[in-house]
Amino acid sequence: MQVIHVNQSDALGGAAKAAARIHDAVRENGVDSCLLVAQSLQGDPATETTSNRSERLSGPVRRWMTRGVTGLLKTGNVVAHEPALFSNACARQLRNSGADIAHLHWVSDNMLSIRAIAQLPMPVIWTLHDMWAFCGAEHYADDTRWRAGYARHNRPPHEGGLDLNRWVWARKRRLWKRPMHIVAPSCWLADLAQRSALMADWPIEVIPNAIDTNDWAPVDKRVARQALGLPDDVPLVLFGAMGGGADPRKGFDLLEDALGGLSAETDLDIMLLVFGGGPNKEAAKLEFPARYLGHLGDDLSLRLVYSAADMLVIPSRLDNLPNTGVEALACGTPLVGFDVGGMSDLILHKGTGYLARAQDGADLARGIRWVLAQRRRDLSTPLGSAARLHAETKFAAPVVAEQYRRLYASVLETNAAVPSALRQKTSS
Repeated sequence: MQVIHVNQSDALGGAAKAAARIHDAVRENGVDSCLLVAQSLQGDPATETTSNRSERLSGPVRRWMTRGVTGLLKTGNVVAHEPALFSNACARQLRNSGADIAHLHWVSDNMLSIRAIAQLPMPVIWTLHDMWAFCGAEHYADDTRWRAGYARHNRPPHEGGLDLNRWVWARKRRLWKRPMHIVAPSCWLADLAQRSALMADWPIEVIPNAIDTNDWAPVDKRVARQALGLPDDVPLVLFGAMGGGADPRKGFDLLEDALGGLSAETDLDIMLLVFGGGPNKEAAKLEFPARYLGHLGDDLSLRLVYSAADMLVIPSRLDNLPNTGVEALACGTPLVGFDVGGMSDLILHKGTGYLARAQDGADLARGIRWVLAQRRRDLSTPLGSAARLHAETKFAAPVVAEQYRRLYASVLETNAAVPSALRQKTSS
């Protein structure tokens, strides 16, 4: 059985990390797996790239044309929009690969067009890392058109210009005649896909993102703090996201509000740690000290940071299954976050952390205070032990890999039972 995983990068962004970890996990489980990317930073021999001289010349042209199209849409939804009009060399490499299964991940940025996905000759499994596959052009929707179908009458009032989302969704509806097998890393995303107008009749199941719990393991808290030059006697509240607090969806402003409420409590003495980006100008208003660690590119540094912290706060307004949460659990670090998206897959309320009411800053502050009240120095505490156990039983690479191995076998068995003439018709 040969499987080709497809993602835009092997290292940049949460989807890239998740895709690479799943690829590594199934290889360890005996699957002949290859990772095909447009941008390779890891140098893994089992990773192939679509980059060549022709791609380097044509790629900027495709991106320029895509920006021209997306610029015709006027919208209040600030997330990225992808019309998927063009493909790079990935489509040709997949068609010529002879692989048994194409396992798609995050294939935007002109990696695979909507038409190219429809024309793949082999069975397709698609692990979703956001909502794009069943929406229009948006990666996260702030309305429910994905459920009802994109029509003229249900366009949100904050949009104007070209109805790009309706046009892109209609192309998916028209071209994707053959159902793909959808995998959602969280129950939340699986439920959305199952209720969507586009994928309601497609096979959908939940398989979480994987992590190597041997590599990602707790470091003694005192040792981690000393290695990072952090104080030993101050509770540390951790936040991390690409770009720091720049992405509104990640909710750094909501964390600031929660900490602002806590700053009035004279018995608290904490420090905020932020990785993934630089200082936010609003953070200067906090009475608590903040340490900005910038981008941490290696796993050891991240392990030390998670282990040094007393909790990781994930105040996202909307999120699927953030890798930071899985990594922190593996390092025995409790989580605090809002009950949105896939956060309930990560946080067992008052078991592995605290699940606050959605976008309720006061409840988020209560969660931070509650975890601090459980604060101890080692993994013998119930929260730290429960966090680690949750990672080992649900997200450990062998556990996830076995679920994918069974899925691959099932998809191949089902595909073999379909007459070849019908397979050719549905993929044309």
